[in-house]
Amino acid sequence: MAIFVQFAIGLVFGLGLILSGMSNPAKVLNFLDVGGIPAGTWDASLAFVMAGAIAVTFVGFNRVSKLARPFFAERFYVPMRKDIDPKIVIGPAIFGIGWGLAGFCPGPALTALGFGSISAFIFVAAMCAGMVLARFIAQLPSSTRAVTPADPLET
Repeated sequence: MAIFVQFAIGLVFGLGLILSGMSNPAKVLNFLDVGGIPAGTWDASLAFVMAGAIAVTFVGFNRVSKLARPFFAERFYVPMRKDIDPKIVIGPAIFGIGWGLAGFCPGPALTALGFGSISAFIFVAAMCAGMVLARFIAQLPSSTRAVTPADPLET
């Protein structure tokens, strides 16, 4: 049953990306083209998509946090670390640079694969290679790297 619920959630998410145009990297890049104001290609629609996502997440997290346990698991898995390590800064910086250069982030890139987008295929291949490289680096002995692995990667 859980797999069907997860599939339905992913389907709704993908449809939302398609309907909002966020699977089109040009739309994202136009949002980031702040220097184009007023005569450029700046497009504020991504801000509305983000605001809608934040509102849905806020309501969802408030409702879920009142449950005794999740529907499809024994317990909630909540991060307990409160410190900021280099990975918390470096990871989002790499994500933002990639997003700004390619106009894709993982969800929209996977959605764009369904359209046969060559740039989406390149992005997803690079993303997968980056994930493999990150896992490889995390498994190196700590004396051979500058950044130590996060707790989930050590297990």
